[in-house]
Amino acid sequence: MKIDCSYKWLLFCLCWLVGAGDCSVQAQSTITQYLSGTDKDHTVNWDFFCTKGRNSGYWTTIPVPSCWEQQGFGAYSYYKDNADPEKGLYRYSFRVSPQHKGKKLQLVFDGSMTDTEVKINGKMAGDIHQGGFYQFKYDVSELIQFDKVNVLEITVSRHSANESVNRAERKSDFWLFGGIYRPVYLEILPSTFIERVAIDATMDGNFDMQVYSNHSPKQVIEAQVYDLNGKPVDGPFSPEPNGSNLLSHSFKNIKTWNPEQPNLYKVVVRIKENNTTIHTITQRFGFRTTQLRPHDGFYVNNVKVIFKGVCRHSEWPESGRTLSRDIHLMDIGLMKEMNMNAVRMSHYPPDKDFLDLCDSLGLFVLDELTGWQASYDTTVGRKLVKELVVRDVNHPSIVIWDNGNEGGWNRGLDNDYALYDPQKRLVIHPWEKFNGTNTKHYPDFKYIQNEVVTGTEVFFPTEFMHGLFDGGHGAGLDDFWNEMMKSPKAAGGFLWSFHDEGIMRKDRHDSIDVAGNLAPDGILGPHREKEGSFYTIKEIWSPVEIKQKKLPPDFDGKLTITNRYLYVNLRQCSFEWKLVRFPHGINKLAKADILSKGFALPLSLAPNETGTLNLNISKYPGNADALYLTVYDGAKKEILTWSQPFHSPRQIADRLPLMAANGSINTKDKGDNLELTCDNIVYIFNKTTGFLQNIFNGKNNISFYDGPAPAGMSLTLTGFKNYCQGNQYIIEPLYTASDHFTVLWIFESGKLPQLHYQYAIDGEREFAGITFHYPEEKITGMKWLGAGPYHVWKNRLKGTQLGVWQKNYNNTITGETWVYPEFKGWHAGIYWATIQNKEADFTVYTQNENIYLQMLQPPKPKAAANNNTSPAFPGNTIGFFNSISAIGTKFQAAAVMGPQSQKNKEPDGAVFNGSLLFDFR
Repeated sequence: MKIDCSYKWLLFCLCWLVGAGDCSVQAQSTITQYLSGTDKDHTVNWDFFCTKGRNSGYWTTIPVPSCWEQQGFGAYSYYKDNADPEKGLYRYSFRVSPQHKGKKLQLVFDGSMTDTEVKINGKMAGDIHQGGFYQFKYDVSELIQFDKVNVLEITVSRHSANESVNRAERKSDFWLFGGIYRPVYLEILPSTFIERVAIDATMDGNFDMQVYSNHSPKQVIEAQVYDLNGKPVDGPFSPEPNGSNLLSHSFKNIKTWNPEQPNLYKVVVRIKENNTTIHTITQRFGFRTTQLRPHDGFYVNNVKVIFKGVCRHSEWPESGRTLSRDIHLMDIGLMKEMNMNAVRMSHYPPDKDFLDLCDSLGLFVLDELTGWQASYDTTVGRKLVKELVVRDVNHPSIVIWDNGNEGGWNRGLDNDYALYDPQKRLVIHPWEKFNGTNTKHYPDFKYIQNEVVTGTEVFFPTEFMHGLFDGGHGAGLDDFWNEMMKSPKAAGGFLWSFHDEGIMRKDRHDSIDVAGNLAPDGILGPHREKEGSFYTIKEIWSPVEIKQKKLPPDFDGKLTITNRYLYVNLRQCSFEWKLVRFPHGINKLAKADILSKGFALPLSLAPNETGTLNLNISKYPGNADALYLTVYDGAKKEILTWSQPFHSPRQIADRLPLMAANGSINTKDKGDNLELTCDNIVYIFNKTTGFLQNIFNGKNNISFYDGPAPAGMSLTLTGFKNYCQGNQYIIEPLYTASDHFTVLWIFESGKLPQLHYQYAIDGEREFAGITFHYPEEKITGMKWLGAGPYHVWKNRLKGTQLGVWQKNYNNTITGETWVYPEFKGWHAGIYWATIQNKEADFTVYTQNENIYLQMLQPPKPKAAANNNTSPAFPGNTIGFFNSISAIGTKFQAAAVMGPQSQKNKEPDGAVFNGSLLFDFR
């Protein structure tokens, strides 16, 4: 589609934006005439010819902007271009209104990969542009024909003629696309015009602005600052009459910009001659001051900053690197939902719309020059640094420039950023100790400990907790973060990475490709599906910390909390509480009942202060099983929901209704098996192994068998006892003393059968518990009372909520398939679990606290490079465990990821006693 760029429409928009009464002043504003569409959802078809690969060798059409691979052309590549990459030839015809004769016309490309040759009406618009991630312009005033159609011809070479560009951009840890993937448009300006401005607006209200224009000495520059509602903040001002291009002014009572309070202003800049306005532009900005204080920290507005950040690639499965405002909004919303306050642009500058939204919604940004482990040469690098900074200089969200990545920095470019940035923002080398910072990538826990004690630089790893498959991100983050925050020089860090880089492959029946184990590193799936770590990060990085670990029986409605915001007082927040009662597992539709709810009394707490929150619970119902507390920010968005139980699993199980008793228990000897009937349910035990073998509930067989077996321990049965004891019938398999394992089944008419088990724990182990088998192909789902809905690891327990949860069976491989939450794996804090199946649903209750349910075994990724992210598991069983395994990251085993990631170790001779109830009705 073509975008409506009529003169009247632009005039109306600009008058509305500035909020000025005299629209004639705006008549000389810059006019934008789009030749392409504006984003992935609004494109314009151009003629197109691809030289190699799919659909090559003939003229057809292609939507612009787009990545040509995602439109069925060329060849896909990740990390390294093939030996002879294709070129794309574009052709488009357009007209320019004769009313623009005599004006300045600039042809603008927001992004084209990689070398771009441009002709208009058969003549070169300028030098071939090299570098795929930057905005570039050509002055085409002398090439445009106003009396007939103009022909735009563009040749885009995916592979650059400059080898340093190829090393920096085309041999990188991301998908390598080709094409005009961002918009193309004409900027139409008067012959006397303002080219650009560069603003330095500081927290104290001082405002300096460099204005680049071609105005004559008899003309003047005038500026005026407005709030976003169009109200003037002060009167107009101009530069000193000495020919300077610098405009300075001092404002009072301004509101500063920070990610928690992203206050913005706009400045309207005019060239005037007498009372006539010749050209005007509007630039949005924020007042804020950034500063690295050596051996101390990174400060914004005199506040020491802790980056809670993530690295983001610009990518969407169907459209590659061609995105939209909706995707940018979604991504920023998800970051904010995780309580993040920062994002690193890895490994190239993003769409300008993304930065606009970071300004308005509030995120710190690290803007990055491309250079993934290899740098541009100095000649092309200088041009690209200029293009990067000139486009992005006025975004208050950008607080740091990244000069490349992991060795991909040209040190000769370090000082170039300040040539175009009057704010002189910090320049860093991600991965290196440089410029007073240590941005070490993928430190292990010992490195963090040493840094806390001996580090001298301001420390913030620009990549850490590598989130390959299910490892990293939330797993290990709790230990890392707590240790990092011990350092007075800590400035937070950036997780790798935001989402799995999955591309919908047109040549593979529209299946998603994550390049083996190279690209599935996200907290989110390719379409932003939430993994379990999403909620772990949300809890760990919550700006409101609740100190209580357990509620006392005489809970008085008061909680100790800490304000972890950087800038805002907790009086902006509201706190809603609920007291709930949980059901037993018999009712398939059962859910928690809300007994009462309300809001806490307002609490004023400055950043880093700790105080007492009074929930204002006027009447506390003693039958409540748990407390939920939801914290909302000033925009009424949820920051955190915290849940804590009042009652133990045993207390919940004690509420179970009695079974229909028939008063007798019968047994039959079946050779190798013992058949026991209690309350019309038949249980089969194997006398050779001691294991339960099958259940018949009067209607259906239930194939629950081969248990209880202790995980990781071989058993030798020495005897099998079955006897009466009062009203109870007891089955007791006997194992050798060296097995350290005892079992007692107790049957009593009118009650659920009960299993008591005991095992000794010796030395280190990945996990400890008991298991049963049930055919996976018969399982349809599970419903449970416990922490959920996501599975957990030993080093990723935070982020779940206590409640009644339901999920259907899936065989998700985290990072390779994206049906979440995953069905298989460890589940924490189990009270009861109903195994839904094709035979007859049954429920198991635990009478012990801190029990983990093992629901089958998560499948291993097909592309795993090592075992770090496929930790030990007890097999494809259903089990009840008192300790479980931890998971590592792509680069580190769990053993080096901190205390919560270590193997389980109990004192020598430690014994665990467990008790389960089984409901096969």
